[in-house]
Amino acid sequence: MLALKVLAYFIVGVCILFFLLGLKSQKGKAKGLHEGELAKLPASPNCVSSEADTQPERAVEPLKAGLSTAKAAVVDTGGIVTSEAGDYISATYMSKLFKFVDDVELRDAGNGHVHIRSASRVGYSDRGINRKRVENIRAALKKQIA
Repeated sequence: MLALKVLAYFIVGVCILFFLLGLKSQKGKAKGLHEGELAKLPASPNCVSSEADTQPERAVEPLKAGLSTAKAAVVDTGGIVTSEAGDYISATYMSKLFKFVDDVELRDAGNGHVHIRSASRVGYSDRGINRKRVENIRAALKKQIA
């Protein structure tokens, strides 16, 4: 009986921790452009980017689209655009259960390609969610073209 109580307290504690982290993530904002490029990735593995100097294990290909088309694909996949300025767009995605907020940023590369960065605001691991999100955006682009 004691073991069940301890387990119940542990589960409640973890849920509270995740709830608080979700709240914390809602107070952040996208990193924006730095020297004309999307921000460098942090050391944590909960992010991906198509910028040239990204480590191979966290690299994704740029989107083959114009900025407005890429923006439409982000919106189609559940993103909420939070900022637009020239060749830059940022959007957020929110998880259903604990309301974690992730940022997606787009930068027009000027050659029919759009660089993309998808990153979690809090935590260390994302279980591949950001990479999957970029692939979902890529799939939405293919549907727009077809």
